[in-house]
This record gives sequence, C-alpha cells and structure tokens, in this order.
Amino acid sequence: MKSMKSQQSGFTLVEIAIVLVIIGLLLGGILKGQELINSAKVKALVNDMKLVATQVYAYQDRFKAMPGDDPRADTNLAGATKATTPATTLANGRIEGAWNSTTATDESFLFWQHVRFANLATGTTTTTAADYRPLNSENGNLGITSAAVLTAPTAPFNGSFFVCQGNINGRFARQIDTTMDDGNPATGSVRIIDGNNTATAADAVTTATMTTNGDGYVYTVCAAF
Repeated sequence: MKSMKSQQSGFTLVEIAIVLVIIGLLLGGILKGQELINSAKVKALVNDMKLVATQVYAYQDRFKAMPGDDPRADTNLAGATKATTPATTLANGRIEGAWNSTTATDESFLFWQHVRFANLATGTTTTTAADYRPLNSENGNLGITSAAVLTAPTAPFNGSFFVCQGNINGRFARQIDTTMDDGNPATGSVRIIDGNNTATAADAVTTATMTTNGDGYVYTVCAAF
C-alpha cells in the first residue's frame, strides 16, 4: 500500500503579501475618501461665510443701506420688518446686535429677513419660524454682526462686520483659518473663539490651547470683512 503524502495547509508568503497589499489599498482608499469629505465640509463652511459677505454687498449696492440696519426696509421690501433694537442704532452703517441674537427686533436677527425678501438668500422670512435662523453644514448657528465679537483682543480684530458660525470642531476650525487667513487662531482676519455659539469673548484661543483641547472640541469661528 502506497503511503499518502501529507498536504500542507495555510497561506503562502506570497498570498499573505497580496492580502496585506489589498488591505493597505482599501485602508488608503477609506482614509483618502474621509479626507475628501472633510475638505468638502470645510469648503462649504468657508463658502457660507463668504456668501453672507456677498449678500451684504449686494444689498448695499441695491438699497444703499446694510441689511438689518436699513431704515427703509419696510418700504424697500414688501412685508419686511424694520429693526428697532439696539436702540438708536438704525441707519448708522453697522449691523448691531449679537451675531447669534434671538431678539426678533435686533438688526442682526432681521438681517436674514431682509436678504431673503431681497432674493439674495433662500429661507423663510417668517421670524417666528423654527428654521428662521440659518444653520451651517455642521448644524451650528450662522450669523453676522458689526459689534465687537472680541472685547479685549490681544491682537486688534477690525472689520466692517463679522460673520460667525458655531459648532465647528477643532480640525475644521484650523482648516477654515488656514484656507481664509494665516492659520493662527489668535491673529488675522479669522479668529477662533472658545466654545460653541459664543456671542463675545475677551480674546481668541491660542494654537496651544487648541492642541490641548483636541479635535473633538467645538468652537465659534468668526471672519472679519
């Protein structure tokens, strides 16, 4: 009777190498895909801020006033409401009120109604609607103000108005700053403020603080125009 040759089972080194290469390619594709998604999100956040600035300039060009601050808003735009707060600030060439104001008579709150009635932005013009205040792609508030968002900045933060948005994680906040400005959260035309939906702060956060907080921490990002 002939003896049967024992057969060796398992993968050869070549087969293992091929599997590892395939796994590497898959992981590389996933990471690259995530990177593209993140880049698209940052681009959307940057575009949101630039679009608001464009709306201001377009409204000024048409009505010779800033949306929200327009003393003839109720005349220029059928159905629009003229702001009454903050007191005595109407028609001063500034959009007064906190960028994230919920006061229905504030200039910064009525900004959205004015640009929408002027067909410069989409969205409801009903100020009591739940979706009246716009959100960014990260489900954070988006707003505008000419009031100081930094009350005692180490580096002066000057602008005719500031566009701010909340709920921005650390990684996206840094990318926004790098895309629009100098990459330093405490200097330049883009500042990163500690906390989500922060109305005002003494100063912007530092790079060191952001590193300590980690990418999961959320911030308010403001850009000066």
